Amino acid sequence: MKYLIMMFLLIGLMGCATWNGVKQDTKAGANWTKQKVHKGAAYIEKKTE
Repeated sequence: MKYLIMMFLLIGLMGCATWNGVKQDTKAGANWTKQKVHKGAAYIEKKTE
């Protein structure tokens, strides 16, 4: 029983750290996606002139 409680606590702590990483990656991914969209739009604009 002790090991089961310890395991849940450990998973809980790891989950918090992982969730913070997911939030940071999501924010960075949104900025990366915006940059790619703008570059793609500039490329298409250049090709259609």
